[in-house]
Amino acid sequence: MDSSLQEWIIEADITRLQAVMEEGAVTSEELVQAYLERIARYDIKINSILEINPDALETARALDRERQERGSRGKLHGIPLVLKDNIDTKDRMPTTAGSIALAGSFAAADAGIAAKLRSAGAVFLGKANMTEWSNFMSSRMPAGYSSHGGYVLNPYGPGELFVSGSSSGPAAAAAANLAAAAIGTETAGSIVGPASQHLLVGIKPTVGLASRSGIIPISGSQDTPGPLARTVTDAAIILSVIAGRDDRDEATWAAGETGTHRDYTDFLDASFLRQARIGIPRHYYNHLDQDRRLIMEQAIAALIREGATLIDPVELHLEEQSWNNDLICYEFKRDLNGYLSQLADLVPVHSLKELIDFNEQHAETALRFGQDNLIRAEACQLDEEGYREQRQASMRLSLEKGIDAVLDTYSLDALLLPGDVDGMYIAARLGYPLIAVPAGYAAEGIIDADGDSTKGPFGVVFSGRAFSEPTLLRIAYGFEQATRHRFPPTLVE
Repeated sequence: MDSSLQEWIIEADITRLQAVMEEGAVTSEELVQAYLERIARYDIKINSILEINPDALETARALDRERQERGSRGKLHGIPLVLKDNIDTKDRMPTTAGSIALAGSFAAADAGIAAKLRSAGAVFLGKANMTEWSNFMSSRMPAGYSSHGGYVLNPYGPGELFVSGSSSGPAAAAAANLAAAAIGTETAGSIVGPASQHLLVGIKPTVGLASRSGIIPISGSQDTPGPLARTVTDAAIILSVIAGRDDRDEATWAAGETGTHRDYTDFLDASFLRQARIGIPRHYYNHLDQDRRLIMEQAIAALIREGATLIDPVELHLEEQSWNNDLICYEFKRDLNGYLSQLADLVPVHSLKELIDFNEQHAETALRFGQDNLIRAEACQLDEEGYREQRQASMRLSLEKGIDAVLDTYSLDALLLPGDVDGMYIAARLGYPLIAVPAGYAAEGIIDADGDSTKGPFGVVFSGRAFSEPTLLRIAYGFEQATRHRFPPTLVE
């Protein structure tokens, strides 16, 4: 297999990769080398990888020896992954959030999910580029840009197609088969958006299902890490590893025994669609251009063919509720100051104020698109009591008139949303789960109000109540198996 490994790994899923390693036909070291060669060969046109792990090959060799001597740790043993560059890893890779201010910042400990992935035997190939500070730096910053890494480009049409969301680097890397899968993070649309634009499966878990400790924060009430993979099965395998309690993240304590499951692949039951009830919130379809509207109608038809009951339309009473920016600014300032304050002395910034000052001192490189969001967050005057009052009011409306209400009213299992960010904010506000699945390719598209092309890959997103990942996985898997829209991009050197 040596001579053809470069071609064989294209679209190879985690189960297959694990099988060939168990058979002895391929080693983890060989897989890592093959992916590193693909990165060197193709990523110059995509710019998805910000840092290569200098220890990846040695880690793989050690895991190969362990497999021979003691056996496999499980489904991720020796599997090469990339992580978004806001996830701490205690190794020779810095964690920068795409900012030149943190270019020399090396974590003192693994993030909670990084520790779980290492323990499961995953190999970190590198850190993926991202929208700087998870796109909370500037209102003018385009998706996929960072001062430290430049632009991430969509492998299905570099420089032409939209990348979406701050997890654009992990998505582009997974889509281009530069790793077996990737780990992203989401505050509002930053996993499922890039997944939809790259024909990937993206899972944004319920906040608290997977730890956020050691992840550079935006919002303590909304942030969550999650997998970006080429199949629902691969995403479920990764979710099984990263889910669970972490003493460093109080949000994970709430999941308890009922919220977290040992193996999410247990829920990959395509036959569930025959009993599923899925709502269509048409308000979130109104802005779609002709091509993407057709993709959504074809998705609805596919679900009906598989036996699902579609309730069309349903109405969410919060469709027009404005976003409370004061809450996010307060959380960002509080949580980022907490993260930066514990960085090593040699790092030039230890607070949001110092970050703003650093950027001004390095404006030519750091401020290509400004930093108005950072400045607005620093100026936030909301105190803890005011924050709690506003958050309780926002959550009360979201709970009484949001996702739970519409699911209860129509006895639904899930909602079906288009794979752009518009429909994601109610789930984001509540910390509820989302799963994106490939749904088609828009051949023409339009240039939207933000100047982005809607041409290219497009996904559907299934939305449900807190800790409904088992139900959403059943539906997502059934849809994937019935439609199989995933195909790899054609890469050029």
